Amino acid sequence: MSVNASALRLARTAAVAGFVVIGLAGCGAMVAQNPSGTLKPVNAVADNPEGRLMLKGADVVAYFTQGRYVQGQPQFRSQYEGVDFRFASAEHKALFDKEPARYLPQFGGYCANGIAYGIPWGGDADRFKLIEGKLYIFGGQGSLDAWNLDEPSNLQLARKYWQEEVQGSNSFIQRTRRLVFKVPHYKSGEELAKMVAEAKAKK
Repeated sequence: MSVNASALRLARTAAVAGFVVIGLAGCGAMVAQNPSGTLKPVNAVADNPEGRLMLKGADVVAYFTQGRYVQGQPQFRSQYEGVDFRFASAEHKALFDKEPARYLPQFGGYCANGIAYGIPWGGDADRFKLIEGKLYIFGGQGSLDAWNLDEPSNLQLARKYWQEEVQGSNSFIQRTRRLVFKVPHYKSGEELAKMVAEAKAKK
């Protein structure tokens, strides 16, 4: 066997091993984000005893009652459609239990701006917006700023991709697919940041 062939074989073996390690490391997240119920996929993590904790335990009711991000407490928790939720108080838990669909974050709690590109990724509990009585989460201030450049169009795109591609799919498969095969209107983070800066400069 030549040196080049041996090196190629070694590189292939290393690549396969790398994918296996990455795959095993992501197993917990894959299970947490892809429940078997109607809420699939979701921006959730495993946090004992909850196997699918929405938004790392952010109180989804507080966005509506207090207009801000509040971390939920383990002693106040509920499960809905196989997804776990925490609340800051017994009152918030009772409100959720009475009408859970009212408080659910849209697009599974993923960054709404990412869903406009068909990518279920990110979503920081402290970056959010209430639009027409519904909760939308964003992957940081930059994502929220990019969304605000043209909210009506971005909302339409996000709803389209959620309904046609993301909802009911495996988050990891969908994410990988749309990171490789980008939507026609795709813009990189750098492009969006430039557009946001230009918009701010015009104000």
